[in-house]
Amino acid sequence: MSTSPILNTQPLGPLWPTLDPFLFCAHHDDAYPAGNGAMGVQAVELQERELGSDFSRRDGFSMYHGEHVPGFPGHPHRGFETVTLVRKGLIDHADSLGAAARFGGGDVQWLTAGRGIQHSEMFPLLATDAPNPLELFQIWLNLPASRKMVPPHFTMFWHERIPRLVQDGATVTVIAGALDGAGAPLPPPPESWAAQADADVAIWTLRLEPGARWTMPAAKGQGTRRMLYWFVGAGLQVAGARPAGHAALEVVADRALELANTGADSVECLLLQGRPIAEPVVQYGPFVMNTQQEIMQAMQDYRRTGFGGWPWGASDPVHGAEHRRFARHPGALSDERP
Repeated sequence: MSTSPILNTQPLGPLWPTLDPFLFCAHHDDAYPAGNGAMGVQAVELQERELGSDFSRRDGFSMYHGEHVPGFPGHPHRGFETVTLVRKGLIDHADSLGAAARFGGGDVQWLTAGRGIQHSEMFPLLATDAPNPLELFQIWLNLPASRKMVPPHFTMFWHERIPRLVQDGATVTVIAGALDGAGAPLPPPPESWAAQADADVAIWTLRLEPGARWTMPAAKGQGTRRMLYWFVGAGLQVAGARPAGHAALEVVADRALELANTGADSVECLLLQGRPIAEPVVQYGPFVMNTQQEIMQAMQDYRRTGFGGWPWGASDPVHGAEHRRFARHPGALSDERP
């Protein structure tokens, strides 16, 4: 019987493979050029693109569904949650609850779609005399059948408040879950699978400097599964095993694993962990339910109600040219960050 800590290895493509309770993981890494003064891409950079559906990565970036400002104009979701971690650049958020935010530089937005929400995610290019790099993870976390129709919920985690463990050249940023030495864990949204005591959900980013070693503790729950995404650097070892290259690595969860960087550059990984929900998953685009009939109902409900409508004057709103971070929560409660 194999004793390797790595149970399965899959390549990292445009969408990264996931394990239940996670549905989707996208790593956007775009080298946007200088902006045009209206937070968009200069017209000369947009030649020969299918604007409104551009995933080309031509010249190192995509416009996605944006036509002037890159990003994802208003679109609906039902039945799951989105967790968006911005490593570089900024996102302008707007939604059908009336919430709005501009966040980046390590900030995290956690959005429970529940019974239905519309939101937009635009990437404003504020710099007009320098490039505007953008890097982010968007992770979809499933909701169990008993919570798929809960009210939608908007949460911001500012990077200054996110727990971190810094130890001997290793930095672990703890977006979900608990880690000894990192400080008090952040409370997930109240109806999230991550809020269940036995769900054992963890979302961590890990950085190992050259020569650093760190022991990842065993998961706390029975049946927990772990996926370790290695995406930066060249020297990762997992309990003495050396993966061939950047990959999604399903690793054992029931024992501690020493991670080491034997290379000359930093190593970075993303960890997604959780106990599976173990229910049927039926997905149609932005809707994730348990049956085909529920998908049909979601489509009918969206056509009828718009999941609360769209209180914005455009499908792709951006929040001004000032370099600021803020959140306006439903009910007009505002949170301005330095």
